[in-house]
Amino acid sequence: MPDSTSSPKLTPSQARGKIEYYCAYRERSQVEVRDKLYQYGLTPPEVEQLIAELIEGNFLNEERFACAYVRGKFEQKKWGRLKISQGLYRHKISPYLLKKAFAQIDAQDYQQTLSAILVKKWRSLKVGNSFQKKGRVAAYAISRGFESDLVWDELTNLYPD
Repeated sequence: MPDSTSSPKLTPSQARGKIEYYCAYRERSQVEVRDKLYQYGLTPPEVEQLIAELIEGNFLNEERFACAYVRGKFEQKKWGRLKISQGLYRHKISPYLLKKAFAQIDAQDYQQTLSAILVKKWRSLKVGNSFQKKGRVAAYAISRGFESDLVWDELTNLYPD
């Protein structure tokens, strides 16, 4: 809800124009749009009405958002499935849409990305001990959202000692 220092309350028609632009700029989730509409000072019935109109006008589409989010975070930021799903959880994406969005990630591409991350990190570390180096590289990849079993399997394949 807006505080006393925020801009004055918008009418639903004023908010509609602003929120359509907001949705057209990039894919948005319903949670983001709902929060933005509340910042504009709209009441809950006005917010729900506007969201319904945005969905009807195809400005807002949860499936499109989930697919774009997964694609962007994997291809651009090189995040793993776990970190991506945590991000989508904050947007309250349904398990069905999660499954559909994650189907876009090719298993071979996922494995190649993980390998590339491991090799790059391995080369950047200046730790003398191979055991310590593996631990640090694994921790790094796991923090990027890759599954620990995949990380350790790939590390063992790349650097068998």
